Amino acid sequence: MTTDLHGILDAHVSKGPVPGAVGLVVKGDRTEVQAAGSADVEGTAPMARNSIFRIASMTKPIVAAAVMMLVEEGRIALDEPVGRWLPELASPKVLRTPSGPLDDVVPATRPITVFDLLTFRAGYGFPSDFALPGVAPLFSELKQGPEPADVPAPDEWMAKLSRIPLLNQPGEAWLYNTCSDIQGVLIARVSGRSLPEFLDERLFEPLGMVDTGFAVPAAKLDRFTSLYRIDPNGDPQLVDAPGGQWSSMPAFPSGAGGLVSTLDDWLAFARMMLADGTFDGRRLLSPASVRRMTTDHLTPAQREASGLFIEGQGWGFGGSVDIGTAEPWNVAGRYGWIGGTGTTGHLVPSTGTVMIMLSQLEMTGPKPPALMRDFWQYAADA
Repeated sequence: MTTDLHGILDAHVSKGPVPGAVGLVVKGDRTEVQAAGSADVEGTAPMARNSIFRIASMTKPIVAAAVMMLVEEGRIALDEPVGRWLPELASPKVLRTPSGPLDDVVPATRPITVFDLLTFRAGYGFPSDFALPGVAPLFSELKQGPEPADVPAPDEWMAKLSRIPLLNQPGEAWLYNTCSDIQGVLIARVSGRSLPEFLDERLFEPLGMVDTGFAVPAAKLDRFTSLYRIDPNGDPQLVDAPGGQWSSMPAFPSGAGGLVSTLDDWLAFARMMLADGTFDGRRLLSPASVRRMTTDHLTPAQREASGLFIEGQGWGFGGSVDIGTAEPWNVAGRYGWIGGTGTTGHLVPSTGTVMIMLSQLEMTGPKPPALMRDFWQYAADA
């Protein structure tokens, strides 16, 4: 096993198909940062500490933090039904059984709450079994996935969502992804600002996250990496170039996975979380909100049923929470999440550790790839 961070990254980059990667590990006063490979397969620019990546689902913890800001201000409450702000979800229908046809529905037994959205238990989202009939509309109608193209604007998106039945009754099951997109719409409607505006004002500017947003301005495109996926031959296939989908603001700013960011920007968010909600002397979240975000809220049965995504660990608000040591890198309370574009970011409140790795090769499924696991192993040993 390579014991050097650059060696970990380069071992995957040099043998392909990952074009490049950057990694950061913070432990106490020590910060280690390394980059390997290039921003694209042509090698036009070396990967660098300030390279910009589509961070996909690493967006989720940031959006959950924004929801908690509104909760702290008393503008919404965790136990409040969301129908006041999201009338499309005021009277949802639920599949009689998760495996049943889309027209066999019953009324929801109770309203969907803000807490349901934050814990991914509202009834919308991906189960471990993607073959269930109720999953298809999430792709065909809502365009769930890492790319913003063709996703309708928030009001139209919510109208489409209202016509899709819940897979489970509110509070019953953990389902992946969709609840973070709903959180993004909720933030906009409660605050009266667009999601990009709210995040800019309340999180990105105070934290100095200067390279984080839903689009990359023209002046920064030279630092923006290309995005790839594996083609049938096992080679990297271009999905999006720097001047592509993220070069302008999307119609639907996705709270589930729409952000671009850098190592140091996400590190600033992680440092705020580790400092119980403060950054450079300014309080952004209360310690109680940070604790709620980084506490597992699932039942044992919900964790077991969601093993495809969280591998037996728990779920807080916007990210997983380690509760067991299934792997050497699992530490009780470790909080964070991975992105389907090949990104990962976690923090460990008990030790003050932060570990972030960004690459630009899409994952082939929910299981973290070898590069992530080797990076986590290195961070655990460092």
